[in-house]
Amino acid sequence: MAFPSLQPFRAGLVAVAIFASFALTPRPASATEFASAGDRNRHIVSEAFDRWANGGGGFFDELLAEDVIWTIKGSSPSAGTFRGRAVFIDKAVRPFQSRLSTPVRPVRKQVWAEGEHVIVQWDGEGMARDGVPYRNSYAWILRMQSGKAAEVTAFLDLAPYDEVLRRVPEPVSGAPR
Repeated sequence: MAFPSLQPFRAGLVAVAIFASFALTPRPASATEFASAGDRNRHIVSEAFDRWANGGGGFFDELLAEDVIWTIKGSSPSAGTFRGRAVFIDKAVRPFQSRLSTPVRPVRKQVWAEGEHVIVQWDGEGMARDGVPYRNSYAWILRMQSGKAAEVTAFLDLAPYDEVLRRVPEPVSGAPR
């Protein structure tokens, strides 16, 4: 009795082996998959800073939890604790931004993360409405929760910040900047 050729059977086995090798080969992690919570949080904060540096708006709305607790360390009148994103923006961000003709943008940054904590050391530059450049260095410690900063402790040289608030008058409400 004649046996059919084993050639088609062998070809089928080779095809199955090739398919299995591709299916079992580990694939590289995508940008949304991270080895740890720290890696994920570092990525979230780094990407938000990059968008801000490239001219994007809405940094604080994007990164801060609605009920964030933001503390500016120091002994000047600008230091203090702000409870809630809206309060922080109204009491600290807007009064400063209103005195600038060019908003502060990060020009250099370093980011470290461990678990839910992210530390960002960054240098920012902008232009006050009176034509005097504003430059400052910052260190922010963020505690992340569900992809948003729930608590932030900010360190900066408050002298240049306060100088802008003192030197440049706040624009009259409704007046063009």
